[in-house]
Amino acid sequence: MSTPVDVPIRDESIRLGQFLKLANLVESGSDAKPAVQQGLVRVNGEVETRRGRQLQRGDVVELGGLAARVADEGELSDDLPW
Repeated sequence: MSTPVDVPIRDESIRLGQFLKLANLVESGSDAKPAVQQGLVRVNGEVETRRGRQLQRGDVVELGGLAARVADEGELSDDLPW
């Protein structure tokens, strides 16, 4: 796994499918569904098969060797490295 990149969100939580797109771990929202259903996505080190899972700040999402952490909106202003 790569070092997680902080991806800021505005609200208190975000759904896994939305976060995958926001973090550029998938190209489109429609790509999130099969990735999650196939067990390719991990949240905090565990396989997650629910695209609607609510993520909180600090949760780490992994897909395809890349990792992103849910961060507070004010925590990061840099672009993602991928």
